[in-house]
Amino acid sequence: MDVKKIGKNVYNILLTGKTAEVAVLSDVHWDNPKCDRKLLKKHLEYCKENSIPVVIIGDLFCLMQGRGDNRRNKSDILPEHNNAFYLDSIVDTAVEWFAPYAHLIKVIGYGNHETGIIKYQETDVLKRFVEMINLKYNTNIQTGGYGGWIVYAVSYRKNMAASFKHKYYHGSGGGGIVTKGALNLTRALEMYEDMDLFTMGHIHENSARNDVRESLIAYAGKYKIKQRQIHHCITGTYKEEYGLGTDGWHIERGAPPKPLGGRIITFSVKDAIDDEGVNYIDKKVDSRSFPI
Repeated sequence: MDVKKIGKNVYNILLTGKTAEVAVLSDVHWDNPKCDRKLLKKHLEYCKENSIPVVIIGDLFCLMQGRGDNRRNKSDILPEHNNAFYLDSIVDTAVEWFAPYAHLIKVIGYGNHETGIIKYQETDVLKRFVEMINLKYNTNIQTGGYGGWIVYAVSYRKNMAASFKHKYYHGSGGGGIVTKGALNLTRALEMYEDMDLFTMGHIHENSARNDVRESLIAYAGKYKIKQRQIHHCITGTYKEEYGLGTDGWHIERGAPPKPLGGRIITFSVKDAIDDEGVNYIDKKVDSRSFPI
């Protein structure tokens, strides 16, 4: 489950087995009192028990209670962060909280909450968190971009591996109370090519779908028409804002309850033979919510 940078904002993660898994999380908002840390811990413990690597695609932190932030609210700050070193205290406490899972985390990308702090506070909280946790616990977490690529090399038998290309993007827009992000996934098909998996967060939904494209590929000295499967995911949040539906910004803007939790991606690989007797590697991507 090692990870390394293979290009600007391109990362490689090594996996083993005919079936391999990766957990993709987003919109954790860890420092917000509304973050369901009990659920987050349960999901991370599941990854730990099953040796599932973790990728986080933005908004690990909330970071809205600093001086000069018009969104700040005294009720939305934890006691341990209510001090003169607000941002520093978030980094320090997060490093300790995530320590048991640091070896599982492979890539953490930026979300709009982290980039907002860079813009208005001129400090990179995510970079500081990654550098500190790597230094303290001798891990190799990589800081990804707001969007980027991860290539999973799945070694499914001796000297044989299949690659899966994952395009991630934290997300943009409001998602739509009716479409729940479906249009964002369709837009991704127009923007990106040659991906096996696309994931996004930001809109606090949790869903998946498959799209299929006819493609012409060359192998064994011939051209073959093949249907290419592309798996799309929207990863949910860990910030439970709806509550009893009584008050707060989430309620006032007419937003509904949101599904909590990330998704577990499954990569399946096997040797196969086509109808002309030519050997090829058959591969599939699927995903599921975390178990109860």
